Amino acid sequence: MILTQLSQMGMGVADTIMAGRVSAADLAGVALGGNLFWPVLLLISGIIMSITPSVSQLHGAGRQKEAGKVVQQALWIAAIGGGLLTVVLRNVEPIYHLVGVDPLAIPISVAYLKALSWGLLPLLGYFAMRYLCEGMSWALPAMLIAFSGLMLKIPLNYLFIYGGFGIPAMGGEGCGWSSAIVMWYELIAISLLVAFSRIKVTGVFTHFAKPDFTEIKRLVRLGLPIGATMFLEFSMFSVVTLLIGRLGVDAVAAHQIASNVGGMTFMVPLALGMAASIRVGFNVGSNDLPGARLSGWVAINVSLAFAAIAAVGVFFSRDFIAGLYSTELPVLILATDLLLFIVVYQFFDDAQVTATGALRGFKDTRTPLWVAIFAYWFIGLPIGIAIGSGWLPVDGFQGVRGYWVGLVVGLVVASVILVARFRWLSSEETRIREFAVR
Repeated sequence: MILTQLSQMGMGVADTIMAGRVSAADLAGVALGGNLFWPVLLLISGIIMSITPSVSQLHGAGRQKEAGKVVQQALWIAAIGGGLLTVVLRNVEPIYHLVGVDPLAIPISVAYLKALSWGLLPLLGYFAMRYLCEGMSWALPAMLIAFSGLMLKIPLNYLFIYGGFGIPAMGGEGCGWSSAIVMWYELIAISLLVAFSRIKVTGVFTHFAKPDFTEIKRLVRLGLPIGATMFLEFSMFSVVTLLIGRLGVDAVAAHQIASNVGGMTFMVPLALGMAASIRVGFNVGSNDLPGARLSGWVAINVSLAFAAIAAVGVFFSRDFIAGLYSTELPVLILATDLLLFIVVYQFFDDAQVTATGALRGFKDTRTPLWVAIFAYWFIGLPIGIAIGSGWLPVDGFQGVRGYWVGLVVGLVVASVILVARFRWLSSEETRIREFAVR
């Protein structure tokens, strides 16, 4: 699962590096587009992620044949939500003008999102099949497909960004077209695997069911807090990116480099959190509550150990890392400074996402939602705006650096609350059983 997440993130890294080699404006355009695309995507995919705890508990209880019906209803959610989201992505230009984003980046970002929108529905379908496989404790297929998708993405990026074989050079827009093609590839590959592997026992592709609004309501009730939590966390970063967009393309490019590196290291604890969700859910379904508690703590501790390694690595290689993304001196200087924030927030970000995953295994999806609202939107974002905009004068932290102070503070608050919540809930047998029947 770690390799799957790293491969998925690797596609974003490829976009950032290759678009950055065209110009700071292209890098900024892709960054701004991604910061609108991912939060709204995660809102829908988070609902679909309700498949994982549902299937893992069914798997632990020996009721695998019921998993297919869960996935079928999740696909109806994906179709409706994905259709609405596609329309939104193709009409985002007014948002950029409203915020006051640098005009150089707007046309690139708009074109990038329009191209990317063609792959949205297949991507959501891929997520549904992936969560089924992972809920059945079979993570290898998603890893192989994601890695092969990354191998396909890099040459497609080169072709669409720089041009060749009759295809014109598109710059940042080309990243959207290459991503859309890869999304279709991933859906086709995982659908074939589910249809012809041991996962076919779940019956996803046999007797496809009409919408069952009782089951859809259950999935939405379980999954909406997951999607809303992910949306609120990522949209905080997106709002910060849009605000930084008013400072010029160099500031956005440097911010994107730091975000990209932070996102890459984030994939490991995110995968550990997803693994914790599966193992905790399986143990709850098997009525092994001490095993569920142990699974969560192991994931959190491993995540913190990785945070220490990542922090040291980023600290000592930050100049080299920044140089991989850009050759423009103002961007390099600012990006090197921002990477120091990655060093600090690594521990707190890793702890909160792993604890969130473990809580989802218990089907406690609402607590992370309330924590996200409080920590990110009532604490982190206001502090970031106050310092970044100069309302709260802190020497050396105005502008981009000030916004990053707010991000770090929000993550600190979230991590403390979520780890404490897991510690309490994992010892409360009555509450665990109440969540399990949802």
